[in-house]
Amino acid sequence: MLIIILSSISLLVITACKPSPHPKHPHYEIEKPKVKYPAHKESLEKMVKELKGSPYVWAEEGPNQFDCSGYTYYMYGSMGINLPRTAREQAKVGKYIKPSELKYGDLIFFDTTKRRNGKITHVGMYLGDGWFTHASTTKNEVVYSNLRTSPYYKKRLRICRRYLPQTKQTSLAQTSKKATPWKTNDLKQLKQSTGTKVDRKAVPPRPVIDNSREKGSFYVQVGSFGGSPKSALLYKIRRLGYTYKIIKFPRNGKQISKLLIGPYKYKTTALGILPKVKQEIEPGAFIAEIL
Repeated sequence: MLIIILSSISLLVITACKPSPHPKHPHYEIEKPKVKYPAHKESLEKMVKELKGSPYVWAEEGPNQFDCSGYTYYMYGSMGINLPRTAREQAKVGKYIKPSELKYGDLIFFDTTKRRNGKITHVGMYLGDGWFTHASTTKNEVVYSNLRTSPYYKKRLRICRRYLPQTKQTSLAQTSKKATPWKTNDLKQLKQSTGTKVDRKAVPPRPVIDNSREKGSFYVQVGSFGGSPKSALLYKIRRLGYTYKIIKFPRNGKQISKLLIGPYKYKTTALGILPKVKQEIEPGAFIAEIL
């Protein structure tokens, strides 16, 4: 009898210490992760090991508890790669790849609705040999699952995306059309938007804009404004999962504010995000490097 009582008390203590996966008052304010790792596979491997078993909690993005998209948002954000906050929005950015092309670090998106109506409702990160890590809503923690041995996830897989930057050996000129994460039209618009006429109007004498380097501190420039950008625009940028920077400078006796999304360590990362920014925030957005 004493053993049964002690076991019951231990179970209650463990249960009480574990957070509720669906709290009555979810924390909807997005907590942007601090950038602490370089953007490569080894960084992801380190985080996957550290975060295994972390509790699943709805609307959380770390550093100690996560929902499914909060988990992927946190890991990539910790490497300076800004993803949207929700699984549905994450599935719209990055480089599209086939399931047969999956590599470590790619994100895989699922439709877990009962009728499988095509909506993206869950996300995990691929590890290799069919394995992936995700914040599970059934296990209520970060776990490993396998696409090959789980008919449930295999049938519900909808789309795969890649976000890690290309290696230093692969230049933009060497990248094939199949591997290019942006369209030809976007490159034409990029050249037009970074022309001499635009740069003279939008850029102050300092800092300098440089679009020639492949590694540095790159931004997607949304625009220049007299005074400050509208709060509604800044709120929209935050809700889409981006961070921004505002650089203020005087011009002709007036204060001008330059609104930038980023920074991104690699130009390829910024270029991959550019089409999304053009579609949802500002059609005239372009890439700029702040030196």
